[in-house]
Amino acid sequence: MSNQGTPVARRLSRLDRWLPAWIGLAMLGGLALGRLVPSLAGALARLEVGGISLPIGLGLLVMMYPVLAKVRYDRVGAVTGDRRLLISSLALNWLLGPALMFALAWVLLPDLPEYRTGLVVVGLARCIAMVVIWNDLACGDREAAAVLVAINSVFQVVAFSLLGWFYLTALPGLLGLDTQGLDVSVGQIALNVLVFLGVPLAAGFASRAIGERTRGRDWYESRFVPRVGPWALRGLLFTIVLLFALQGDAVTRNPLDVARIALPLLVYFAVMWTVGMVTGHALHLGYARTTTLAFTAAGNNFELAIAVAIGTFGATSGQALAGVVGPLIEVPVLVGLVYVSLRARRRWFADGADHPSDAAGSATPPVAQVAP
Repeated sequence: MSNQGTPVARRLSRLDRWLPAWIGLAMLGGLALGRLVPSLAGALARLEVGGISLPIGLGLLVMMYPVLAKVRYDRVGAVTGDRRLLISSLALNWLLGPALMFALAWVLLPDLPEYRTGLVVVGLARCIAMVVIWNDLACGDREAAAVLVAINSVFQVVAFSLLGWFYLTALPGLLGLDTQGLDVSVGQIALNVLVFLGVPLAAGFASRAIGERTRGRDWYESRFVPRVGPWALRGLLFTIVLLFALQGDAVTRNPLDVARIALPLLVYFAVMWTVGMVTGHALHLGYARTTTLAFTAAGNNFELAIAVAIGTFGATSGQALAGVVGPLIEVPVLVGLVYVSLRARRRWFADGADHPSDAAGSATPPVAQVAP
């Protein structure tokens, strides 16, 4: 994200434009805090409920709610009628994505079971957050993105824990892989998904329904959403500071581990985006919906992955660290893929507007009101 003068960078809000820098500063701040206040770990442990520190749990909920308050839940019917888009999105998100991350984690991190497990958890957490930004910047179909976000939000409540059991316990056993670090409880995962996704999902749905009914959609979109949106980033940064305060020794002892976590993430983003673009082009979805398909397939819900990793494995676990590294890698990579998409629009999609919905996606997006 070093090229701040480019048109795409200028269309990002200041918070989003410098997101990798904020995350990096939060990591450094957390490491410094852990050194300066060695008693912090004990203090957080004393505030635990059900194995989760209350300050960290609060940060996770604050992080999730604004994302889900933005979702347009009433638009599901507008996209579910496009069976090609819907079926291909579900297949990429819930079949290919988790399977690809599972394969990359085992191939590239065979000797690091905790980080490997953390990456598998990341692969199960499908994108419901910053995909709105990437989709708008790349002139994708805004309506389709909103609906796919809503579908993924609801689907994750049902599917995450079952897929977690399959990829973390059942499949490694069937393949004869070393199951070290994979002793997980499907019930614990389900509970954490219910708390950290189900509760903010219900709150987000209720706030939109009540806000639109009492004040109208224009007020909700132009006043309420921009006001609560930045709290997602604040919750994320607060959580990262606390995690790195607890993870300081592990990070400083093994800095190369962070680079090793980054490698499968880089490969994952590139492959998922490419498959999404190729699939949309082959199905003749048009540029706007093809781009939406590609970015919703490539992005991940790191907020949920971090929450599940902390709730299931603990705040000081390698699984939690793998989740925290995720957004640091995702943001610059997907911004780069926005440029690739816009170039593909000119070269691969003739006039770049071969779907009726493209006109809606080509308008200057209100990205300033969107936070991760």
